[in-house]
Amino acid sequence: MPTALIPLAAGCEELEAVTLIDLLRRADITVTTASLQPGPVTASRGVVLLADTTLDAVLDQTFDLIVLPGGLPGATHLQQDARVIALLQRQYAAGRYAAAICAAPAVLAHAGVLDGKTATSYPGCVAAADYPQVTFNNAAPVVVDGHVVTSRGPGTAMDFALQLIELLQGRACRDEVERGLVRQLG
Repeated sequence: MPTALIPLAAGCEELEAVTLIDLLRRADITVTTASLQPGPVTASRGVVLLADTTLDAVLDQTFDLIVLPGGLPGATHLQQDARVIALLQRQYAAGRYAAAICAAPAVLAHAGVLDGKTATSYPGCVAAADYPQVTFNNAAPVVVDGHVVTSRGPGTAMDFALQLIELLQGRACRDEVERGLVRQLG
């Protein structure tokens, strides 16, 4: 089974985090949630999340995907964490998937993972002037450029998760998970 790491920082966007966790697990992807600090994580709107483990406990593990939920100040906490930056750089160098949604593409840009790539993010969260080596397409809900995947925000979280499922498990699995969500009638 493919594996995914979702780091959880205080102030993360709970809708994005929970959507990613839920949908990836529906697709039989082994998801590990890891808090930056021990204990519960209070998300941006007060929802309390209990991670599977801490980031320190998984630093030496390999994952097929590392995916960052956005939200503020959650994305800022991720960007300021040297462990997260090192994990993303190692992931990218190994040719494995790195993904981020909402404000979290700024973390990928800060880590150098978006250099020479096209990406999207929550409008206004990532200043193109700060990252001239990145092409931003904020009209797209989800952008896949090689092994890097980005998305705009809470409203695109389901599309983002489904795209990640397709990349890790194939189109048939994505379609099966999507059918179960009853997003469309018929």
